[in-house]
Amino acid sequence: MTALVSRDELKTAIDAGTVTVLDTLGGEYYAKQHLPGAIELVLADVEAQAPALLPDRDAAIVTYCSNPACPNSGQVADRLTALGYTNVRKYREGIQDWAEAGLPTESA
Repeated sequence: MTALVSRDELKTAIDAGTVTVLDTLGGEYYAKQHLPGAIELVLADVEAQAPALLPDRDAAIVTYCSNPACPNSGQVADRLTALGYTNVRKYREGIQDWAEAGLPTESA
């Protein structure tokens, strides 16, 4: 099971530039709204794109999707861990929680 990260921990890491954030919704969802600096990476693309997008397998990575009911973030986190990434966590509450807290988002 992937370790979790809280909203406050994630915001601190984003502000400090110490984490790579992965939006696992992709497509129109990513284009409409995503966390600051997030990279789009959906499950179907993990094996093909992860080596180029995430060359450091020990870097801090956080996955997220829409809310706790969305399975995407856990699936991508599990796949990355299986590929040898050592510091992957999941923001279970997702972008819904982030936006409802009034925190900034970006659009494509």
